[in-house]
Amino acid sequence: MAGDTAKNTDSLPELKTLVQQHGASLSAQLLAHHRNTFPPEAEKTIRAFSPAETAKLLGIHESYLRQVATDAQAATIKNGRRSYSVQDIADLRRTLDHGPRSARRYLPHRSGSEHMQVITVMNFKGGSGKTTTSAHLAQYLALHGYRVLAIDLDPQASLSALFGHQPETHVGPGETLYGAIRYDDENRKPIAEIVRGTYIPDLHLIPGNLELMEFEHDTPRALQNRQAGDTLFFARIGQALGQVQNLYDVVVIDCPPQLGYLTLSALTAATAVLITVHPQMLDVMSMSQFLQMTGDLLDEVSRHGASTNYDWMRYLVTRFEPGDGPQNQMVAFLRSIFGEHVLIHPMLKSTAISDAGLTNQTIFEVERGQFTRSTYDRALESVNNVNAEIEAQIRKAWGRAA
Repeated sequence: MAGDTAKNTDSLPELKTLVQQHGASLSAQLLAHHRNTFPPEAEKTIRAFSPAETAKLLGIHESYLRQVATDAQAATIKNGRRSYSVQDIADLRRTLDHGPRSARRYLPHRSGSEHMQVITVMNFKGGSGKTTTSAHLAQYLALHGYRVLAIDLDPQASLSALFGHQPETHVGPGETLYGAIRYDDENRKPIAEIVRGTYIPDLHLIPGNLELMEFEHDTPRALQNRQAGDTLFFARIGQALGQVQNLYDVVVIDCPPQLGYLTLSALTAATAVLITVHPQMLDVMSMSQFLQMTGDLLDEVSRHGASTNYDWMRYLVTRFEPGDGPQNQMVAFLRSIFGEHVLIHPMLKSTAISDAGLTNQTIFEVERGQFTRSTYDRALESVNNVNAEIEAQIRKAWGRAA
């Protein structure tokens, strides 16, 4: 038997060979899927919005929208129906925003006295909806008139893929945030050189890929060979963001699902922290360890000069099923411990959101007709409720009315 076992084992390829083969095959198939969904000559776009949706985004009545749109010659009419592109909506905001700047009703850009909000979205455990949350938050804020920078800090780069940037083919060397925070001065780039536009006005992206792991490998060497005046790892993201702080109102950082140097640097750059949590016992147990480790590490870096000040921290319950008794008990358990730090609205589990993800889309991008009306409306209401609550936290941090 031992001889047979040895013989069978000898016939197997080496693990490294098998992993390389599987990695290459999967990458090729994903690329083929991406090309089928988004041909090389096509760019990812976002659908047009109905008059009702547009009026709601702008915060005006449909009758007033018709008047303003006619005056501004905005809107597309097809088969007798009006629709508005995201560019139309952005242009209408500028048209409407002709009153005193202090009002900031239609273009809610921050003033010079209001600091840029840097929101880190994080969780130690994968599958908590972290990337989906980051994408929807960034898009929601941009669609509501804020200037937003989304940063994919996860080497797996799922956020980048959602925005139509395949990490293996569309993101080259030095085109991730690593290019702006690396330790060698001669190869470091200004952050403005790696920011990309997206198909939504005033929403920009810094994509990710495996290159980000270089920061995890470089940092121990940099700490060992540190010279006087060197910027320590935990300050590098904040320093890079300082170069563009006058261009954005909000930065949304999708952190990797691990507590490494990248995550710690994002945490110390943050003005706000959003922790996603799936209301299951194993996920909550994992989060318990994550919180304790994070607290210890933040305590350590603060002794070396890192800032741990913040405006707000909230827990977002994700993939919530209202009819699930154990999940309701877990949410009640979390609220009893964390109180107001748990957002009032959970992100509901929805086939509309998960199915949209299969084609690298968000609920804002898919057509309503792809789902039953109740399924789509329920998902969109959940996303809007969550993000409106986060928007209220941002406005509160600026001293504005919610």
